Amino acid sequence: EKIGRQAKQLRREGLIPAVLYGHGTEPLNITVAYEPFLKAYKQAGGATLVDLSVGGKEPTKVLIHDYSIDPLTDRFTHVDFYQVNMKEKIHATIPLTFTGESMAVKGLGGIFMKSFDEVEVECLPGDLVSDIEVDISPLAAFDDALHLHDIKLPKGIELVLKSNEVLAKVSPPRSDEEIAAEYISKNMNKPV
Repeated sequence: EKIGRQAKQLRREGLIPAVLYGHGTEPLNITVAYEPFLKAYKQAGGATLVDLSVGGKEPTKVLIHDYSIDPLTDRFTHVDFYQVNMKEKIHATIPLTFTGESMAVKGLGGIFMKSFDEVEVECLPGDLVSDIEVDISPLAAFDDALHLHDIKLPKGIELVLKSNEVLAKVSPPRSDEEIAAEYISKNMNKPV
């Protein structure tokens, strides 16, 4: 119930002002205890369902949809919880975890380059996962590339962006001469 200027006092008391909104609920201002929230966030992130109980009522399934962090203290200052309907598909952003070993990196000294850190997916809330693993071992030569359609998705999850975009590749190592030549060409036309 305390909002605005009173939110500072809540934060000093170890609470985070939050709002609960979404399917079947009117937006509701709530507070959550800082340490239990931090523990839940570290385990769930933004792409895993969390059980949230408000006022002793039956827990509901929510996503940690958005949050604010104080840039000086790195502490959460506000959280948005999105209540989901377990029978309706949702859009969510899931981080990618790159696993395996690329022979183009290990054996040829190439530089691993990724185009995406996360992907937007559509699925039922119960099918959400905390991350999606991408095996980079097929990258054996500099001409090899992984594309979005190469991602092995968990059951029930579909990519929102269905394209042939490059997800990851390995670039050949660059010599000192190449780096120097690029630097010179970039800086030749700059005014002094």
